[in-house]
Parts: sequence; structure tokens; C-alpha cells
Amino acid sequence: MRVDLFDFELPPERIALRPASPRESARLLGVSGNGLADRRIADLPGLLSPGDVLVFNDTKVIPAQLFGARERTGAREGEGIAQIEATLHMRLSPSSWAAFVRPAKRVRTGDTIRFASAAGETLTGEVTARGDAGEATLTFAQSGPDLDAAIASVGHVPLPPYIAAKRGDDAQDRADYQTIYAKDPGAVAAPTAGLHFTDDLMRKIRARGVGMEFLTLHVGAGTFLPVKAEATEDHKMHAEIGHLDAATADRLNRVRASGGRIVCVGTTSLRLLESAAGDDGRLAPFSGPTDIFITPGYRFKAVDRLMTNFHLPRSTLFMLVSAFCGLARMRDAYDHAIAAEYRFYSYGDACLLDRVDP
Repeated sequence: MRVDLFDFELPPERIALRPASPRESARLLGVSGNGLADRRIADLPGLLSPGDVLVFNDTKVIPAQLFGARERTGAREGEGIAQIEATLHMRLSPSSWAAFVRPAKRVRTGDTIRFASAAGETLTGEVTARGDAGEATLTFAQSGPDLDAAIASVGHVPLPPYIAAKRGDDAQDRADYQTIYAKDPGAVAAPTAGLHFTDDLMRKIRARGVGMEFLTLHVGAGTFLPVKAEATEDHKMHAEIGHLDAATADRLNRVRASGGRIVCVGTTSLRLLESAAGDDGRLAPFSGPTDIFITPGYRFKAVDRLMTNFHLPRSTLFMLVSAFCGLARMRDAYDHAIAAEYRFYSYGDACLLDRVDP
């Protein structure tokens, strides 16, 4: 499909720079074959049915944006030191990460980059491989938990570019850009639909007779990358690491067998379940990378409903929701949301989508 079919204009003032407070006060747009409905996140328990199950992504965002200086031995005068920004996006081993580096043209294999915090902590990595589109492999002196601690002390919360262009990260973002149920460190971006949930809202959902299950998909920085190809079939997805255990898969299979609906909180939960599902819709345990790319024409196997925030134009996530509900319906929904002054993107409002099969 042509990528420009997924383009739209968004007024800059519709981009949320901070989340709603309290979190469940954010708006919720219902989208189904019956039309559109304006709600609030606090209304969610009444929009679910006893026997349904919400599926959450319990990945935990790490401060994966690093700022430092390249140190190149044997360099000609004037080219030994350069300021470098690196965003870690997928762990490759206990001591190495795949990263996007900027400016990429100043980095080559064998370079040493010394990252530092404002408080003076340092972290040193070596560029051990180069890839396409600014990718590099960084191998650090520390490993495992020691490396995790060093990244936590030196790194910054990797705010989405459309927020970072307007303000820097701060201490508040360390809490705001994290779900209350985050458990497994490794994400570079938050599963943002989950940012709306509070302990009180989750208690009300349980009281409604709705189940809750958790899986893990470590969201990578590739989620922020625009689709530069002119056709969807020419776009290459970056892989992300996910895990769905056997017990959770079995419980979800039983929910569907008994007539309950699987409701994914976020596109990341949906992508992992669809990666783990067979052609018959039955879920199996899954552990490893997935680069599933869902566009209109895809036939969903395991997911019945989706709660998700509003996504960027020309993005793989807007393509995904268009596959779930239909492109024309989602364009109408986004037009309505813009006119009704919904707040967009990571810190913004959300949609509750009913799957509409083609």
C-alpha cells in the first residue's frame, strides 16, 4: 500500500507534553462499526464485560538515551573528539546493546565513546559494529546488573522526539513515562496506553469481573522512526524482544474458548499476541524477537479489542490501527479527535477499538 494513505495533518497544539492528572481523567474515544463515542478512561470498567481479559505489557522503561564524546586514537588533529548521542534500543548480550547514534557519520567501528551524567558519573562503550540508518553495536566494560546500574545513573529518559524537541526530560518524566505495573527493565519507550492506569482503576476493573494478564515486549526506539519508504512492503521493521509464558498463553486460550474477549492494552501487547498465535488463533508460548508488521489486509488471529493512544501520521502504528478498524474509519476517528481537541501521542488521550474484520 502507498504510505501517503496514512498521512494526516495534526495541529502542534494537539500534542500533549505532560500526561493528564489524574491519569484516568484522560479522554477515551470509542471506535467501532457502530460509530464513535466520546468517553473518559475512568469509564473503562463499564465498557468491558465480565469474562473479558485485559492484556498488559509489563516492560519497564530504562534511561536509554546517552550523551557523550567520541575518543578516537590515531585520529588526525581536530577529529579525535566529537559529541555523540546514543539511544539504546535492543540488548544483544549482557554487555552490549544495539543503538541509534547521532551524528552517525562521525562514528566508526573501533571508536570509544565516553558517556557522562551531569553529576559526573561515566560509562564507556566501544563501537564494535556498524549497521544501516545510524545503527551501531556498543559494547561496554560493565556487564549484566553492573551495566544496568551504570546506564541508570548516566542515562536520560528517552522522550519521544516530538516532546524532546519542545522540552528536556526531568525528574517528573521518570515517574510519568512508566506504567504503575512496570516490572521487567529493557524498554526504550513506554507502552503508552498503559500510562492511563491507576491502582484504583485496576481495582474497579477486577470488581467488574474482568481478568488481567501480563506479557513482556521491550519497546525499541524504532517505534519513533518514520516510514521513509513510499510503499509499506518496502519498509523494514526493527525487531523487539518479547516473552509470553506458557501459563499465560493457556489462560488466554481458555478465556477465548469460554466466549470472553481478549482486550490488548497497547499495540505492543497486540503485536506480541499476534506473533504468538497460530492460524487457528490459539496462543503458544513465545520468547525472542518479533518484527511483525501489521497493515490493512492482515487478518487478526487472537485479539478482539485494542486500547491505544493516538499515533503519528505515516507510522507503522497508525497502519496497525487502520488494519484493526479499517483505514477510512480510523481517518474519520482521527479527524473527530482533532476537531474535538483530544490530546495526541505518548502523553495524550486514548482510543478503545473494536476489531472490524475486512
